[in-house]
Amino acid sequence: MTPAASPADAQRFRAPQAAAVAGIVFSVLLVASILLVRLSVPADPLELGSWLHGRASTIALGMNLVPFAGIAFLWFIGVLRDRLGDREDRFFATVFLGSGLLFLAMLFFSAAVGGGLVLVYAADPGALTGSTTFTFARAITYEILNIYAIKMAGVFMIVTSTLSLRTGFLARWVAFCGFAVALVLLLLGSRFVDWILLVFPLWVLLVSLYILVDNLRARRAGSAPLA
Repeated sequence: MTPAASPADAQRFRAPQAAAVAGIVFSVLLVASILLVRLSVPADPLELGSWLHGRASTIALGMNLVPFAGIAFLWFIGVLRDRLGDREDRFFATVFLGSGLLFLAMLFFSAAVGGGLVLVYAADPGALTGSTTFTFARAITYEILNIYAIKMAGVFMIVTSTLSLRTGFLARWVAFCGFAVALVLLLLGSRFVDWILLVFPLWVLLVSLYILVDNLRARRAGSAPLA
């Protein structure tokens, strides 16, 4: 008869799977939100707002997906930190948590301002489009998301990859892939490169799929997963 798994063993199997599911949910929701917004909003942050006519509902849907993506990302961070446990270095843990929360805060801020523009437009279309208030809100949202949030995403990837190399948290090839993608974000992440934000959720998706596959492989082998 196979002995019953201890609570600690059960936790070792549950935590990677929870992280994988949360990461996949975050990736899918954020990619969907980015696609909805990018396909509806011109790349020029100083455009006067004619795109709001006929596309406001699509943009609002994209903005409404962001809070759910953020919840999944918080869960992803929490479960990964739980998996690190005593192996977590305080310095890297601080940067890991700080960069993740800053990215999330700036993502929420950008989505909130974008959603506010849609609400104001619905109330009084003529008063918003072409106004100084609209131009300022559109520009600051664009700057925060495409410069500052992307840089924090790059830092989060670097720290996560560093922790994985130090602890065996992920496979080495996944960590080196994270370093390469983070370098792209830090060097190319700017107002001049459209769609660059998609790189981050796609990397989270890669990490999540790796954790999920490693967890399933470990279950079949009867051993604890690496991540």
